[in-house]
Amino acid sequence: MLGGIPRLPNPQSLKRSLGRVINPIPKAEPFVDVEDIGDVAVAALTQEGHAGELYELTGPRLLTFGEAVEEISRAIGRKIRYVLVSVAEFASALDREGVPPEVTQLLTYLFTEVLDGRNAYLTDGLRRALGREPRDFSDYARDSAATGVWDSTR
Repeated sequence: MLGGIPRLPNPQSLKRSLGRVINPIPKAEPFVDVEDIGDVAVAALTQEGHAGELYELTGPRLLTFGEAVEEISRAIGRKIRYVLVSVAEFASALDREGVPPEVTQLLTYLFTEVLDGRNAYLTDGLRRALGREPRDFSDYARDSAATGVWDSTR
């Protein structure tokens, strides 16, 4: 770790992994756009009527990580392959790449305790807070792709 930031995998392993996303999460999750989160925070802090309210925020649909990768692939016009592996296989790959053990432990915890399907439901929190529907993941993928952030030629 350098200055609290984990060391990244070596450049050769990054080259090998271009064009695919590997993770151990088979279950769908309610992806929520960070801009929606920000909009709710601003409204709750600056507008009347939010005191005492609890807004559980989700996106408008459940997606598996494989489906999210497909959305990004469509948005960038390039094939990205999603590879589902076990948590043990994922942790082993991180270890081989020199990821610090505490980062591997954190990711293992997230994959087994947080992203385990228990959050696979939708809420109306954003609609109640802002009076509009949440942004869809495909909108996020399209808008992000337009910035060039996923352009591998940069």
